[in-house]
Amino acid sequence: MNVSKLQVIQYLSEVKEAVRNGRYRIDRNFNRQDNVNLFLDYVIDEAKTQEILLSLDVMDFSTILKNEHKGYEHERLYVFGKDVILLERYGVTEKSVPLYIKINKLDNQFVIVISFHEQKYPLTYYFDSVE
Repeated sequence: MNVSKLQVIQYLSEVKEAVRNGRYRIDRNFNRQDNVNLFLDYVIDEAKTQEILLSLDVMDFSTILKNEHKGYEHERLYVFGKDVILLERYGVTEKSVPLYIKINKLDNQFVIVISFHEQKYPLTYYFDSVE
């Protein structure tokens, strides 16, 4: 993969514009139980979700994946990681939660956040290792 900081900055700019305009959704269907679990385990609402997405920056970028679903192979999915402070839903403590965020920006500028959950494995950040 060969991607520049400028490309990722441009991508994030378009994603953030979509988020600010309400042109996005977080997948929370039966195939995305990890996403659902984040909202069950922590006190997180739409405003906090937007805050997290709008706080992403180029240094949070990890990789680009090819969409493997039949008919969508042309789509590129951008993966980011972000450490956020969240309040446990069934507790009294806040904790730092490393998130795995995978984004698909469609041609019509609508954004689908495919993954929005706790990281299962530590991510490698692309620009930490490139420069």
